[in-house]
Formats: sequence, C-alpha cells, structure tokens
Amino acid sequence: MAQLIFEDIGHGVSCIDSQYIRSGLASCYLIEQNDHAAFIDVGTNYTVPLLLELLEEKNISIENVDYVIPTHVHLDHAGGAGSMMQHAPNAQLIIHPRGARHMINPSRLQAGASAVYGEDEFKKHYGDLIAIDEQRVTQADDGFSINFQGRELKFIDTPGHAKHHFCIIDEDSNGIFTGDTFGVAYPELTVNEQPFIFPPSSPVDFNPQDWLNSIDKIMAAGCNRAYLTHFNKVDNLQPLAKTLRERVILFAKFAVQSPNAQELKSQIQRYFIEEVLKTGCQLSAEEITDVLSLDIDLITQGLMVWVEKTA
Repeated sequence: MAQLIFEDIGHGVSCIDSQYIRSGLASCYLIEQNDHAAFIDVGTNYTVPLLLELLEEKNISIENVDYVIPTHVHLDHAGGAGSMMQHAPNAQLIIHPRGARHMINPSRLQAGASAVYGEDEFKKHYGDLIAIDEQRVTQADDGFSINFQGRELKFIDTPGHAKHHFCIIDEDSNGIFTGDTFGVAYPELTVNEQPFIFPPSSPVDFNPQDWLNSIDKIMAAGCNRAYLTHFNKVDNLQPLAKTLRERVILFAKFAVQSPNAQELKSQIQRYFIEEVLKTGCQLSAEEITDVLSLDIDLITQGLMVWVEKTA
C-alpha cells in the first residue's frame, strides 16, 4: 500500500496526496470540525485506504464522516467515491447535478474510461467503480449550501474544465476548494513560492468562455486562498487568476491555429518549457516535459475536441 502523505494547512484543513500516477500530482482534502470529517475529492479506489488511515491518525471515527464531496466526476477526483461511501455509513455524497447519475450508476463512466485507457490500464489506475445509493446522493445546484457541524460550505457552479464541476467556498478558512477550475500548480514547478499555474483542459468539456466566467466567479467570492486538487493550497489569488485567464485564451488560440493534433501538442510542449524556464526553474527541458507529460496529452485532446465541436 502507498504511504500516507499529508499536510495540515490550517483552519482544520488537511491536504492529502492521493498517490494518483505519482506523488505530488493530485490531492484530496479533509476538513475537520468538532471531531467530524468532510472530504473534498477522494482520488481513486486506491486512495481510499490512505483517507481511512488519516482518519485513524486523527482519531476521527468513520461514523463521523458526514460528507464526501467530489468537485466533479473525473476519476482522479471521484473514482474512489463509491468505496469511501461504503466505508462511511453516515456520509452523504454531495455532487453536481450533471454528475449525479454517474455516481449512482457508474457503468457508463467506467465503460467510457476503459475505452479510452484500455481495460487493463483502467483497472491498474482506478479499479472497479462502485455505485452509490441514490438516497445518499445530494445534488448541489449553484448557491446550494450545507451546514457542516456549524461550518458553512457554499457551492458555486463553475464550468469550463467540466460541465459537472462546482467549487466549494469555506467561510471558516476564507478559502475555496477549486478542483481543476482554478488551474494546476505542481510543487516541482514552484519557484520562490510562486506557483506556475495553467488550465488543464479536459478531453471532453473544455469551454474557454465558461472557464473565464468561472474564474471571475471564484474571484468574486473574495477568498484569500484556493485549495487546488493539483496540487495543494495557493495564496495571493489575483495574479494567479490573471495568468490563468491569459492561458485559457492562449490555449484556445493555439487550438484554432494549429493544423493538427501533433502540431498542437508540440506547440503546447514548447510553450510550457519556455514559460517554466522563464521563472528560474532549475529543471531541464526533459524534466519539465516529464512533469507535464500527462497534462500535455490531456490538454491537446481537450482542445482538439473543442475545435471539432465549434468548427
């Protein structure tokens, strides 16, 4: 089993490395309140034992897990939701209305992902998805809120990366759990505490205008910090939002101007290497490409699908 790696980052929030693909790629969050727990994103089935181990370490009873909250149904965020709900008998799943059916009956989600990755690769990274009883699933529309042991969590609809994506505002920490909507910022590319942030366009749902609107919506919430799934907490959100907006627009421009997928992939790779090196990052071009290889592939796919849809 993978080793538990987590960090208490203040305000009763812990960031847990989900160990998806590699360490430092994806995280989940535990919110503690009055000896109760809520999880924001749960990684894959292989992440769940780590979350259970963390509960033990913090002396929180599994019966006191009140909520399991994937920001959207992509499998690095929600693949372990069914397993986690099996372990936590009193938990309620909170999910975007567009994603609820895939949590209640994940067969289409599993079949689609298996077709993309291949059956063996799917099982290697995700295992078998587990259905969740419809009675334990709550759909969170824009503006929905829950009272978690006296701590308000408010949900805002934030498409752009995915149509089934929401973000969660946590008033106690004045923070917002952003899944993928406020971008990706890997530890390896952070220089002098300045994150290198970019938009991870998904293979199906990339929509630049929706994404720009969602960034504005996140900033309008007035939070001091964002909890990214990829990876950990970031502060000083204003310049990050500006950069993220610029890169959403730029990636869309790359997609429209590229003659084919291979040229688009090469252009994105060159852009990443040049921009990361400008920050003073000491990694080589090959090492930067290695850190970003999965994202380069997925961004290329997402942009190409968007171009085809809008042609």
